[in-house]
Amino acid sequence: MAQAGVVLDKDSFNCSVCLDVLKDPVTIPCGHSYCSGCIQNYWDQDEYLGLFVCPQCRQNFNPRPELAKNTMLADVVETLKKSGLQEATTPANQSFAEADDVECDVCTGRKNKAVKSCLVCLASYCDVHVQPHYESAAFKKHKLVSATRKLQETICPRHNKLLDVYCRTDKLCICYLCWTDEHKEHDTVLAETETQEKQRQLSDMKQSSQLKIQQREKEAQELKQAIFSLTRSARAAAEESDVVFTELIRSMELKRFEVRELIKAQEKMVVSQAELLLDKIQKEINDLKKDEAELDKLSHTEDDVHFLQSFQSVRAPPVLSTLPLVNVDPNLTFGPVMTAVSEFKGLLEEVCQGGFVSIYERVRDVAIVAPPNPAAQIDTTHSGNTGSTLQMEATLVSPPPGLDQTLVSPLNPFLNPGPAVSTFAFSPFGTKLSSGSRHRHLQRRAHPRRK
Repeated sequence: MAQAGVVLDKDSFNCSVCLDVLKDPVTIPCGHSYCSGCIQNYWDQDEYLGLFVCPQCRQNFNPRPELAKNTMLADVVETLKKSGLQEATTPANQSFAEADDVECDVCTGRKNKAVKSCLVCLASYCDVHVQPHYESAAFKKHKLVSATRKLQETICPRHNKLLDVYCRTDKLCICYLCWTDEHKEHDTVLAETETQEKQRQLSDMKQSSQLKIQQREKEAQELKQAIFSLTRSARAAAEESDVVFTELIRSMELKRFEVRELIKAQEKMVVSQAELLLDKIQKEINDLKKDEAELDKLSHTEDDVHFLQSFQSVRAPPVLSTLPLVNVDPNLTFGPVMTAVSEFKGLLEEVCQGGFVSIYERVRDVAIVAPPNPAAQIDTTHSGNTGSTLQMEATLVSPPPGLDQTLVSPLNPFLNPGPAVSTFAFSPFGTKLSSGSRHRHLQRRAHPRRK
């Protein structure tokens, strides 16, 4: 008997909806039996039509038949389960659901992994229990999707119907009854139609996004190349400028040595000339003193004859030689030389200042990212008769969004400009002395230029 039950199971004791052994079997007026939950869920989907159909013979019933448990069939199924029916009907290739898998809603005991979910039945099925949706004409209009846990989100909470209509006016999914009620005058389409339209828009957006990504990647590559080239060029320029300034320093050291030697040579020559003149004057003094001594001696001679005879040999006083013009100023110094050196210093400072301004401007012009507005304005002003002031003023502009907001000298192109306004004072040789909102000046003594 048990063996016969196993044979009959496939034809008589399976629910044609879930394809599993009948659970709480009920029989509808046409004579077919189903699981109580399966037939109730099946009819719930068509309740708004007012017609209730048998899934097998397609006979219509109106009103909805009352369901009563088929106790005899329930006893037979229970007896068959005890006699080994459950083992006979268990598929050989089971794929049990793991922790993160969607479980089959039909399987009893340990659940198999669901592969499809039906948006009409609102249930998920494994490979075995989904077969009726492929084979039976009763499920031909049912929509299968990949197994999901979000089936309840596809049901209207008000009417408990499938959300198969999209309201463009309110931008939400509604069911058929919502469409015939409060959304009657709205712009509505089938959810599937709207999905297809949104998919096309999404495809266009993805294509546009890909083009933008490609464009930005190309720009990023070009920017990297520009940074690499600029970095390499900056390193070479720094090394070459070091060579130039080293040569300039060496040249200035040579000039300093030449000026020192020139002063020493001039001192030696002038002192030598003065000493030669001093020796000549000293010799004349000695000769005059010698003649004076002889005259004094002769003036004390008492013998008249001897005096007269000696007087005949007395020479007339020598005529003093003409001496060159001698500067006898006790404060004689190299002051004019220092004046010339200071004047040279002033001229050199002005030349260096102009040169540094030119260098800074050219350095600042080297840029990868162009600023939105002119970044700086440079003014060079001079004071009155007492001196001159070299001042470089720069009005900073806000950098592009995302760049550093550090306040720095606008003449340094390797640092980003900040959003504030600041004035920097530089020494005549381009060295920054101070920074701030107030004007600070470096005063130097004015020297008259030589004609």
